[in-house]
Amino acid sequence: MTTNRKDEHVKNAEAQYAIQRTDFEDLHFVHYSLSHQASDRIDLSTNLFNHDFKTPFYINAMTGGSAWTKTINERFATVARETGLAMASGSVSAAIKDPTVRDSFRVIREINPEGFVIANIGADRTAKQAKEAVELLEANALEIHLNTPQEVVMPEGDRDFRHFEDHIREMIQTIDLPIIVKEVGFGMSQELMQDLHNLGIQAFDVSGNGGTNFVTIENARRSAHEMNYLAEWGQSTAISLLESQPLQRQNVEIVASGGIKHPLQMAKAYALGAKAVGMSGQFLHKVLNDGIEATVQMVKDYEEQLRLIALMLDVPKLADFQNTDLVVSGYVAEWCARRQIPIDYLAKRRLNH
Repeated sequence: MTTNRKDEHVKNAEAQYAIQRTDFEDLHFVHYSLSHQASDRIDLSTNLFNHDFKTPFYINAMTGGSAWTKTINERFATVARETGLAMASGSVSAAIKDPTVRDSFRVIREINPEGFVIANIGADRTAKQAKEAVELLEANALEIHLNTPQEVVMPEGDRDFRHFEDHIREMIQTIDLPIIVKEVGFGMSQELMQDLHNLGIQAFDVSGNGGTNFVTIENARRSAHEMNYLAEWGQSTAISLLESQPLQRQNVEIVASGGIKHPLQMAKAYALGAKAVGMSGQFLHKVLNDGIEATVQMVKDYEEQLRLIALMLDVPKLADFQNTDLVVSGYVAEWCARRQIPIDYLAKRRLNH
């Protein structure tokens, strides 16, 4: 059952590629014509989880749990090894339920023994199981995912979430590694992040809608009582980044994922405070359709294109994207008005810097 579902997830995720609106269209850089930079001097490095990364994006949580997804993880791990990118696994819950598929996750570490690997586990799992996931991958960090809408639509999904908060608290107390809480495509609110920060969480992957839609994926697996009316549930990545502004002032680390496919969207995420960008669908699409070598080249191209965008914005290093002028319009501006999220200052940051 698990193996078939994991394969279905990959097929449906690839089928959704490039379908969704991301809300990044409502964010607009103010062009500044006089740049003082040279592209080969621009520093894209970032520090996340107390670790220095030369590239501010990585291969985000995706798959594992079947023979086919083992092959995909082999490809991802090879790309990560060849480029130095961090990589998050898919949910290791599949291996905890069924030890016969452990190799589909373990291959990540075998292919990339020196790489930065993030183990992924659901909040429905115990601290003991989270530790097992970390040990399986010899992970450098733990990612706890939240996926309530997916579980609700999933025919065999969880229907009792009362234990999630206790599990997260226990993982914080038990796992001596950096821990990040990740959504799976429904975004995060300021209130959620504050509540989890109060528990002790210091990093969030806001993972908004606009990328892989797990409501649509799980709805396709339902034989009756269609629930695709929930397909637009949640917040976009752009909105979630704006929701995170108060948390950033508390030195919480923010990662952006959910529908991000190219360097301009990355740049907008960095401008809203993301310390890194996680990409799932883009890597899946590229490695399935064009192979490992082309995916490695895509990473190199994206690094160069990010520098060119930084060059146009007069940005010498990654953190300085937050000093650029960014105008928020359309639905995103309306959301911020209703949620009383200040955005006017974003359009005049260069003058005030």
